[in-house]
Amino acid sequence: MREVTRRADEEGDEKARTIREVFIYQICKQIGAMATVLEGRVDRIILTGGIAYGKNITDAIAKKVNFIAPITVYPGEDELLALAQGALRVMNKEEEAKVY
Repeated sequence: MREVTRRADEEGDEKARTIREVFIYQICKQIGAMATVLEGRVDRIILTGGIAYGKNITDAIAKKVNFIAPITVYPGEDELLALAQGALRVMNKEEEAKVY
């Protein structure tokens, strides 16, 4: 997304702008879908992961969905830490490895 944003903003690349807008649209659509299955009982919308470092992206998403619930932006990628902690629990025989 960094490359897409750079091309869209610095080079005026229309394809990059379209990709960014489609990404934002899809995220907003999924947030709306989840709000529906939760019957509107949404306490907070949390935008996280590496993409949450992009203020232009999170601002655009927030603008479209902030009527559903307050928005919290929590940038960072904690997936690798979670995977490592899970592997450690398996190695320490605290839980069984799952096979999918």
